[in-house]
Amino acid sequence: VEGFAKSCGVAKSDLEQKSFGKADYYFFTKEQKGLKTQDLLQDIVDTAIKKIPITRAMRWGDLDFNFVRPTHWLIMMLDGDVVEATVMGLTSGNTTRGLRFTGEQTFSIDNAGDYRQTLFDKAKIEVDFDARKEMIREQVVQVALDCQSNAVIDESLLEEVCALVEYPCAFSGGFDARFLEVPEEALISAMKSHQKYFHMVDDNGKLLPTFISVANIESSDLSVIIDGNERVIRPRLTDSEFFWEQDKANSLASRLPKLDRVLFMKSLGSMGDKAKRIELLSIYIANVIGANADYSARAGLLAKTDLVSDMVGEFADLQGVMGGYYALNDGEDTAVATAISEHYHPRFAGDTLPSTAEGLVVAIADKLDTITGIYGIGQGPTGSKDPYALRRMALGLLRIMVEAELKLDLKALIKQSLELHASEVDRSSADAIYQFMMDRLRAYYKEQKVSAKAFEAVLAVRPESPYDFHLRVAALNEFTNDSASASLIEANKRIANMLKDHQDLGTQVDSSVLVEAAEKALFEATTVVAKQLNTNHDYTQSMRELLSLKETIDTFFDEVMVNSDDEILKRSRLTLLNWIRALFLSVADVSYLS
Repeated sequence: VEGFAKSCGVAKSDLEQKSFGKADYYFFTKEQKGLKTQDLLQDIVDTAIKKIPITRAMRWGDLDFNFVRPTHWLIMMLDGDVVEATVMGLTSGNTTRGLRFTGEQTFSIDNAGDYRQTLFDKAKIEVDFDARKEMIREQVVQVALDCQSNAVIDESLLEEVCALVEYPCAFSGGFDARFLEVPEEALISAMKSHQKYFHMVDDNGKLLPTFISVANIESSDLSVIIDGNERVIRPRLTDSEFFWEQDKANSLASRLPKLDRVLFMKSLGSMGDKAKRIELLSIYIANVIGANADYSARAGLLAKTDLVSDMVGEFADLQGVMGGYYALNDGEDTAVATAISEHYHPRFAGDTLPSTAEGLVVAIADKLDTITGIYGIGQGPTGSKDPYALRRMALGLLRIMVEAELKLDLKALIKQSLELHASEVDRSSADAIYQFMMDRLRAYYKEQKVSAKAFEAVLAVRPESPYDFHLRVAALNEFTNDSASASLIEANKRIANMLKDHQDLGTQVDSSVLVEAAEKALFEATTVVAKQLNTNHDYTQSMRELLSLKETIDTFFDEVMVNSDDEILKRSRLTLLNWIRALFLSVADVSYLS
């Protein structure tokens, strides 16, 4: 209490004491007169500017601070009044300017609430980011319609373009159709990364030799702007064409030695070492899920070879995709090419899974090799830090197993992957990796609106595969929607508590010693349910069968005293309850749902 009073800057006698239940609490109340908003804004703005994350800041003049670009004027207003302040060497006022070549050059803002509308009316500047983004979207869609085409709007590109312009004016341009001989992903990447263009496709989704750009000015002669944009995209596409032709001259297999000279990660060897591990792990996984082991192994070995190609060297986002094209060019089987092309999937939330069994295999092998390796050298995620994006990678891995319905023993898979790593990788990290994966699975189901209790109920029985885990979660979901489940959940909790001190019980009940009608009825009902329980992972049907025990279990607890003075009878009753609990545990520990 003395410490609390000291932290408040008062004596203990100044504290107010109140009782809540059996505990006493001390309070200190202090009234502090509020300050005027105008007097606070200088510090608030200074602090806010310092907290803006700027990757590459710059300085100018003799000023002692950094910012993304030099500032030239400053408006700071509260309602209709100018707030007196100095920010980055500038004195605040109510005068602003429009774009250099359009609208009024200098004008005043009468009221802070009029700022957005005044900028738009006087200078055609839309200062609201979201409104400007939608304006760009509408313009891009309309330009595509005018071209009798369909615009493909990448949201990240739209965000970037929105940040580059204030007075958006979309227009279309074109390029030589000969470039369409190059894989369309390479052309699209060149247009997006270098020129910030949106591409257009026909009704069949085929790339067209046209693009949409967004200028920051409304031109009186749009043809000049179009010509300039067409001129600058030509060398970019020519480079892509050159990379494509050059890369085709060397097979993926011939690039394997180059992978040995590319470091994957310290203590985890080269990319060549990783390729060999993916190959071996792919064989193991393919044999488990019934994919073609030869195609899986080949795809696993070649999956990373496009990293040393010219095209991927220029456009890193094409890794995997270009490998698929080069594999087809080399005469590799389509299954191998497709697996290589899709092995990075899913790359982000909502992304598609690999479309073939072999693609699923290589995607799992690649992701798991990275996770086990980095975790095995003690570099796993900690707190908010995840420099190698292992959380996202693990979520993608789990999505594959669950959504592709793969019956893979996760613990065995982790162990198999660890065994393929060099001695620097700690083999004993398997349990930590498994726990990490379960934490990511918990996040996956939280996003799916599955209750934490349901997740823990399934986790308690430690299913072997994430897909098996998923089936149990689905069964619990239906079970809890039944009105009879509440009683059975409480019964399971009661049974679990009763059995805590009786760990040596089996499930073989000596029914001959049972005397009460209620316990005999429960034994008979349990016998029927046990015979009907589906052993082929149909957990939903199993829970439906177990729901039928509600009435007999309720009657049993109403009419039977389990802790009989007769030790033999007591043990038989406890064994009966242990049997019932075991039947529920074949799906989940429903006592967690209480």
